Amino acid sequence: MNMPLEPRKPRDPNGPMASLVKAESLMQLAFLLPAAVFIGWIAGVGLDHLFHTNWIYIAGLILGSVAGFIQMIRIVKRQM
Repeated sequence: MNMPLEPRKPRDPNGPMASLVKAESLMQLAFLLPAAVFIGWIAGVGLDHLFHTNWIYIAGLILGSVAGFIQMIRIVKRQM
């Protein structure tokens, strides 16, 4: 026999699960900027080796840090 399903209760926006989700998204901030800078640096070093230059890694560092800050601002704005 098929039993009718109970309608789901709406989640409490201040419940324990909501606070865990908010804490997880704020923990992303601790890893976001260093990871973005590292990825930009690695990409710049790779392009330096590919094109036989020695300055593109600086552009990769700058691009990675700008991308990290933009993503950080997006996360913070989403939490507000």
